[in-house]
Amino acid sequence: MNSLKNRVRQPILVMILCFTIFSVAQDFKESKPPNIIFFLVDDMGWQDTSLPFWKEKTHLNQKFHTPNMEKLASQGMMFTQAYANSICSPSRTSLMTGMNAARHKVTNWTLRKNQTVDAKDDLLEFPDWNLNGLQPASVDNISRTISATTLPEILQKNGYFTIHCGKAHWGAEGTPGANPLNLGFDINIAGHFAGGVGSFEGIHDFSAAWRNGDLIWDVPGMNEYHGKDIHLTDVLTIEAKDAVGKALEEEKPFYLYMSHYAVHQPWAPHKPFYQKYIDMGLDESAALYASMTEGMDKSLGELMSFLEEKGIGDNTVILFMSDNGGVGGSSFPLNSGKGSAYEGGIREPMIVKWPGVVEEGSVCKEYLVIDDYFPTILEIAGIEEYQTKQIVDGKSFVPMLKKEGTTADGRDLFWHFPNKWGGRGPGIGTTSTIRSGNWKLVYWYKDHNFELFNIPNDIGEKYNMALQYPEKVKELASKLGSFLREVDATLPINKSSGKPVPYPDEI
Repeated sequence: MNSLKNRVRQPILVMILCFTIFSVAQDFKESKPPNIIFFLVDDMGWQDTSLPFWKEKTHLNQKFHTPNMEKLASQGMMFTQAYANSICSPSRTSLMTGMNAARHKVTNWTLRKNQTVDAKDDLLEFPDWNLNGLQPASVDNISRTISATTLPEILQKNGYFTIHCGKAHWGAEGTPGANPLNLGFDINIAGHFAGGVGSFEGIHDFSAAWRNGDLIWDVPGMNEYHGKDIHLTDVLTIEAKDAVGKALEEEKPFYLYMSHYAVHQPWAPHKPFYQKYIDMGLDESAALYASMTEGMDKSLGELMSFLEEKGIGDNTVILFMSDNGGVGGSSFPLNSGKGSAYEGGIREPMIVKWPGVVEEGSVCKEYLVIDDYFPTILEIAGIEEYQTKQIVDGKSFVPMLKKEGTTADGRDLFWHFPNKWGGRGPGIGTTSTIRSGNWKLVYWYKDHNFELFNIPNDIGEKYNMALQYPEKVKELASKLGSFLREVDATLPINKSSGKPVPYPDEI
């Protein structure tokens, strides 16, 4: 009789054990930290897409074909007021550290060690900004750098497999920060100190040699593709998928920093798409740019498909953004582009997909800035406790993603560019700027003038209201001056006096 009972009990125990194992496996699956892809585009303007980030489509949106951006937006949340800095290195350093550019002082783009890239000016000398860029937290013996605890370093210490793919552009040539492996990445694909490429084409070995250019721009580590008829954007996508495969083999959550060199110059045709834009009537320059934009979009689509093939799409967060304004043409209805304090220089296309958390097809109209990605990504990863060497200015926008609140209420955003970029166009100059609610104040260091705009009513910044609202100018200038002093911001020098130019609240 006892043996009969035992025979009956055994299947029941096996069933209970199987159910317990299944439940534990399900709980583990649900509690596993999400994979995270940060898809960053270089020099892509707010309107360089078929996906409108304004209230309506414009003629510019008709010039581009970015179906995968449209797909991503349909599966996630679009942000219509996402801001970066107007130049690449400041934005990328803010992303990695959570610091405002005025605080980290990498206020212009970096390249060679101890050499400035500032253009000459007749009235201003430029300050000792951190032209050697970002360095690891352990590095304290290099002048004119910011040494900080980086985002991928924290992710790495918390079990993430961290992948850098594409443009790095953090530390200057010859510094530790030039190598992404020193900044918290397990894998580095094609990243170094330069912020552009010698060529986007494999037939030219991704080198500037074919045009007798400076070899400092040559893309490292891509020898396998030299001599082949392949675009760098496609190469980076292939390599990124391989790297993600390694993360999956190690059964770790991954952070993929997919940082395309596109759509930065020198433009080269993304051949599957180029002729289409010529046939549409675009001139050669516009067709080159549009083809590279669609090539970038193709990369996004291939990564999204890869996630589904691997069965990890539902546990992967995708964040899409550009690092500064575009140079590929008009930014209508925005004013100007890369290098400018106007909206065309700092307002970026942004989309976030977080399956099961972010409402599909939703739109957020509140403002945020690239500094905010640092705490946001760590919160998405479930990392609640961490320490940083630096003060973090960014605010997590997870409440916006969950529609539980906003970080925009009562918050001011600041931009500081005490430099001179080599580009030309409206609003390109030496400025500090504040966005406070609907109002935006631009302070020009060269002539000590102010421009005041009401952004919701004047998105194109056509009407300077500084004379009409002097008290608002005074209020915002006071806030801006207080912030610059708080972070010990570097100021330009007046050549004639040899002294720093006045703070905005001293005018």
